[in-house]
Amino acid sequence: MTSLSKEFAMKDLGPLSYFLGIAVNKNGTSLFLSQETYAQDILKRAKMQTYNPTITPVDTKQKLSASDGDLLVDGTEYRQLVGALQYLTFTRPDITYAVQQVCMNMQAPRTSHMHALKRILCYIKVTIHVGLTISPTKSSSPISYTDADWGGCPDTRRSTSGYCVYMGDNLVSWSSKRQPILSRSSAEAEYRGVANVVSEVCWLRNLLLELHKPPTHATLVYCDNVSAIYLSENPVQHQRTKHIEMDIHFVREKVARGQVRVLHVPSRYQVADIFTKGLPRILFKDFRASLNVQPLHVSTAGVY
Repeated sequence: MTSLSKEFAMKDLGPLSYFLGIAVNKNGTSLFLSQETYAQDILKRAKMQTYNPTITPVDTKQKLSASDGDLLVDGTEYRQLVGALQYLTFTRPDITYAVQQVCMNMQAPRTSHMHALKRILCYIKVTIHVGLTISPTKSSSPISYTDADWGGCPDTRRSTSGYCVYMGDNLVSWSSKRQPILSRSSAEAEYRGVANVVSEVCWLRNLLLELHKPPTHATLVYCDNVSAIYLSENPVQHQRTKHIEMDIHFVREKVARGQVRVLHVPSRYQVADIFTKGLPRILFKDFRASLNVQPLHVSTAGVY
């Protein structure tokens, strides 16, 4: 063996247990991904060990404004904590929306933004033992949910889009992001969200094809806006929808090819709501469970 081949030789280090701050525990046939140690370090850095816990990471009131509260004298700590929380969302999709909200104000953080950040940390404190569970599945076609909070930003009136994609019962992709363009109707905001998740599932379908596991069925995209569903099925362009023509053509093409089907889901079962707005406690806990965010050994007694 040459010196070059020795340098790049691969070693079998045994079963995966820890990788880039993510602990991997095998629970039967499932894998439990957790960043508990990393979360504890964040709490210590923020000196939040003695704060009272909260049961949701964000309240149901109006969203944060860039002008609420007084400017922080030094925003360094705020930016460092927000950056750390972004990495924590790798195994904690339940805080994705809350982290997205505090990320929007990193340039000029104010006291209200710091309060929102501390609420997230208080929530992490009480849910520090939870993580993401991944189990074997025979499903070869992704299923996705998409939602949008129309005009939710109090400063720009732009909408927030959110989606989640499953393979079987496993959450494999999720997002919470403010739309770059102002939407003139809820249907337009929802349809842009549909276009975003269709773009994601097309990438996943191509990935499965390269892994020699091509999808056998059309990817189902669940949306709770009837108008957005109608636009995905009706090829006729109307006067009032010309300004979103590109998104319409993109989704319509995927629907016509049989790669995607856009279906309706009642708002009560729209899991993607957790990525677009603050939810009441009971609904938030239901949707969190749907994301497979839970402790390693799930117990039906008590709450966490």
